[in-house]
Amino acid sequence: MLHLKSMSKVEKLRAMEELWADLTKNENRYDSPEWHLRELRATEARVIAGKEEFIDWEVAKKSLRRRAK
Repeated sequence: MLHLKSMSKVEKLRAMEELWADLTKNENRYDSPEWHLRELRATEARVIAGKEEFIDWEVAKKSLRRRAK
């Protein structure tokens, strides 16, 4: 059995990434909750208003991993 308390933040993030990769293999089988659509629309509105900043996904992951240590 996995003991979350004994895992480092980096290990937990890696586990989350692996879980997400596995779950998204068959993403068409799952319906997104309504709040996902609301968040996407809110993000789209911020993009249109020029209030959203984009960064490369790999750069974002590295930044998150550094902060999680």
